[in-house]
Amino acid sequence: MTTKKFVISLFFFIATESSAQTLGGNAVYNFLSQPSSAQVASLGGINISNQSNDVSLGLSNPALLRKGMHQQIATSFNGFLAGISNYSAVASYYQERHQINWGIGLQYLHYGNITQTDAAGSILGTFKPNEFALQLLMSKQYNNHFYIGAAAKFIQSNYGLYRSSGIAMDIGLTYSDTVNQFQAAIVIKNMGTQLSTYGGSAKEELPFDLQVGISKRLVNAPIQFSLTAHNLHRLNILYNDTAFNASEGDLRTAGFLQKTFAHLVFGAQFYLNEKVEINLGYNFLRRQDLNIFNTTSGLNGLTAGAGFMHKKLHIRYANGFYQQKVFHQFTLNFNFAGRPL
Repeated sequence: MTTKKFVISLFFFIATESSAQTLGGNAVYNFLSQPSSAQVASLGGINISNQSNDVSLGLSNPALLRKGMHQQIATSFNGFLAGISNYSAVASYYQERHQINWGIGLQYLHYGNITQTDAAGSILGTFKPNEFALQLLMSKQYNNHFYIGAAAKFIQSNYGLYRSSGIAMDIGLTYSDTVNQFQAAIVIKNMGTQLSTYGGSAKEELPFDLQVGISKRLVNAPIQFSLTAHNLHRLNILYNDTAFNASEGDLRTAGFLQKTFAHLVFGAQFYLNEKVEINLGYNFLRRQDLNIFNTTSGLNGLTAGAGFMHKKLHIRYANGFYQQKVFHQFTLNFNFAGRPL
């Protein structure tokens, strides 16, 4: 398949999937939208174009898998509030014969121990709800600048007696200009369906997302900037509970600019030297969703992190702000053959 044919097919998928997915209500398997690496989390939670030798980026965009990530493994842990934990792992292998980058990944979200009761409130015990997605990823280079990638996912969700499973696919395309240190990407995420539903209920939509992004590293300064746009298949993605707003006296309505900026995530990376980097991110949607009328909003929407790159081990850390609270995410990258990263 030529690059031209792939691009045409990609836009065909965009047109069909964006019209097929629901535009209102909550999607099932929303844990798929969680950042699977500290580097992405520190850059605002969404980034599909980052220029970095970090195999965990493949879970955000399979087209970011590269030959240089051969035999690299990344593991990540994210500690939320109330005992909720998010884990992920990914490994990559370069197949020399067909010049394909393969990857296998796992996302796992554990909600902790929850008390189980009946309709009358009698305690029956406890249960441990959890969700996971097992992924098979691949990418291949076309011409000198283009990479295409795909990820197939098997999804399982368990809430006590209620269980559901599904399948999904991501398709990504990147344009990489190594001379000018510029990269652009487009990804269609979570195209799929439920195989089985909770208690035999009606099928729910998956968290479909159409994302585009660019990353540019400055020539004369050790800084890289990223801009990512998400949920481009619909304009208004802001949460709006009119009853709650009225009770709080907030009668404001979102304007066009507010709806537009809600799609954007900014990221910046500062390379202090070859071994240390500092990351900052700003997620407009997260800030707007967390802000409360007539209440100090603090640093909602801001994320930060750092990376420490040893020759054989990369350690990255990220945190973010949720109404004065923070999450903490760690990622470890290493080569299982013991080679330098």
